Amino acid sequence: MSKYLLIMRGTDESNAAMMADIDEMMTRTHQFIEEMVKAGVLLAAEGLDDPGQGAVVDFSGQAPVVTDGPYGETKELFGGFFLLDVASKQEAVEWAKRVPAAPGAKIEIRRVPGSDEVPQVDK
Repeated sequence: MSKYLLIMRGTDESNAAMMADIDEMMTRTHQFIEEMVKAGVLLAAEGLDDPGQGAVVDFSGQAPVVTDGPYGETKELFGGFFLLDVASKQEAVEWAKRVPAAPGAKIEIRRVPGSDEVPQVDK
């Protein structure tokens, strides 16, 4: 089994569409989470607060620069995630295709390497 992160990314338009029918979206999301729990693949799931409440630390210059949200120049925002333990990338893709999402949203799928795959630092 491998861990895969399904990253929910939305635009201003897809986020507005989701909020327009938030009750229906929440019902569908809870049903989806229940399906993943029953299948034994869900490790974690979280949504994120409004980007206007966040900040970005930019390391482009000599010193880090902090900018408070919202981020008008950003085309897509990371809105939450599902962490799954599945047998393959293809299985993660199949679950991602079932995520309740508004038109225009995207789900990015990334494998989470095991600790045995991360280079170790000699002490």
